[in-house]
Amino acid sequence: MGRGRQKAKHTKIARELKSFSPEVDYDQLERELGGKTHDPYEDEVSKWSEYVDDVPEDHKKRA
Repeated sequence: MGRGRQKAKHTKIARELKSFSPEVDYDQLERELGGKTHDPYEDEVSKWSEYVDDVPEDHKKRA
């Protein structure tokens, strides 16, 4: 690619980035900045914790 085409491509990309305005999830941003943490895996762990007591004794010895 020649220098002229390369410069034109970079100019085009720069214009697109300048006018780019992504959608912002303000609720998510507030959670991140507010220090409120929500671990998405916490719900999964709590679901599996109820099964831990149902493990037969012979399976517990293997671990």
